[in-house]
Amino acid sequence: MAGRPKERVVTDEVLQNQILRELYLKELRTQKLYTQYHVNPLRKVHRITRKPMSWHDNLEEPADARFLNLIHHAAQGPRKRYPEAQTENQEIGWDSEPLIDPERSDHRLNHFRVYNDITLYKAKMWSLGEDDRHK
Repeated sequence: MAGRPKERVVTDEVLQNQILRELYLKELRTQKLYTQYHVNPLRKVHRITRKPMSWHDNLEEPADARFLNLIHHAAQGPRKRYPEAQTENQEIGWDSEPLIDPERSDHRLNHFRVYNDITLYKAKMWSLGEDDRHK
């Protein structure tokens, strides 16, 4: 059996149409259109958050001063909350002020790119595709 070639079965259009019709009728039998929805009583219901733009959900409530102070304190950076670093990682960047004034006119520390005739010429040649940068 394994050595015999497979024979092609000629499909009959009437038979094919009958199979498709049976599938269609089976789908119609099993499908049901639901128009009324309800919550499944066997599932745990999760709370839904309120809508932010709804007027009845945003009624004025008295502000809790202790809670607001706690939130504002937590939102501050660690340098404003503590007088000194609390962890070793905080010690790395605790003193972030520069040791000297960053004066832009001091040429000992600031080495800006200076373009003159030869550097502009070479930059243009490199942009056009010349590849002798390492010569």
